[in-house]
Amino acid sequence: MTNKNDTLSLKLLLPLLASIIAISPLSIDMYLPAMPLLAEVFKTDIPTVQNSLSIYLLGYALGLIFFGPMADKYSRRNLVFLGISGFTLMSFYLPFSTTVEEFIAVRFVQAFISSAATVVVPGTIRSIYKEHSAKGLSYVSMIMMVAPMIAPTIGSFLLLHSWQVIFYSLGAYSLIILCFVYFYLPEKNSPVAVRQVGFIRRYTIVLGCKNARLNLLSSMIISLAFFTYITGISFVYLKVFGTSEFTFSLLFGLSVFGLMIAHFTNTRFVVRKGSRRMLAYGLSVAVPFSSLLLLVTVFQLPIIYTVITILPLMGSISMIAVNSDALVLNEFEQQSGTATAVIGTLRFGVGALAGPILAIFYNGSALPFALVMWCSVIAVLLFQFVALRERLVKVEG
Repeated sequence: MTNKNDTLSLKLLLPLLASIIAISPLSIDMYLPAMPLLAEVFKTDIPTVQNSLSIYLLGYALGLIFFGPMADKYSRRNLVFLGISGFTLMSFYLPFSTTVEEFIAVRFVQAFISSAATVVVPGTIRSIYKEHSAKGLSYVSMIMMVAPMIAPTIGSFLLLHSWQVIFYSLGAYSLIILCFVYFYLPEKNSPVAVRQVGFIRRYTIVLGCKNARLNLLSSMIISLAFFTYITGISFVYLKVFGTSEFTFSLLFGLSVFGLMIAHFTNTRFVVRKGSRRMLAYGLSVAVPFSSLLLLVTVFQLPIIYTVITILPLMGSISMIAVNSDALVLNEFEQQSGTATAVIGTLRFGVGALAGPILAIFYNGSALPFALVMWCSVIAVLLFQFVALRERLVKVEG
């Protein structure tokens, strides 16, 4: 997929890969402004609707477990076809949901099948950028970040008509991407040597790698912070601070802009500094600003203080995540699909816990939201401290 005879140049391939990955954040972020309305429509409460996001993440994580090893064995192009086609069908079915249980079930299937398309992307990037995977991941993430930046605004606009139109639009988007995939995504089969490795053996290789373990944990736990933000920020802005849906969209977009800046910064420096050092830079920002967010929340300061602390915090979280992923992928040249599945399963699996955790500790304030984000950042700090000690022991030994 990366040689000079490919029908698609690298400059066009990266945006296409970004568009494929963007399907999931669009599916998540576009319906965030509709959560209060969905609670009314389905005659349920906000925590139940928020849990629809957690169920989506769980379905996505399970899909990665199933499709990840297939990305090392079978045609990546065919997996993309399968994933996007299934996502499209479920998107057009969702508007016909009549109960919250049906809505949640269809979202689960939608997430599960869509993972077949997205699981191939990091492995493709790994084959292009080799040891500099963090640079490629950051480029794709930076392009892809346009989607979540504008998604809530689009969702708010579509919500003026109905919540159903949000999912019709998602179906139309994925249908367009499917057409581009058909015409422009080259075929890429995995090496025969990789095909000889069994399903379970692939996971054994990845999970048994000591060099990747702490970075896997870091990727997993920082995702709890990220998905706590995704799950809870609509409640914080719309309910706690009483903003309008339009203001919420702007504030959400501002945070995504912070993510884009972080990814751009990473692409500029990661080759020279390395993923490990860039991860440390991300932590040096995340620790103080997550602590400030907690203090701002405890003292119930005006919304401007929350916005100011969240902007650099979300940027630093994205920098931690992309460099953790790159450090893991660099350990697995022939099991990139399986490694992606492990990363994604842990990430979205723990991300699925964000909704239930916020629901359990729900007290009508933003304190559970801020506390979970702070605890996640501190946990990653501890993991990286242990990793540093292990490297120093190896050097001394």
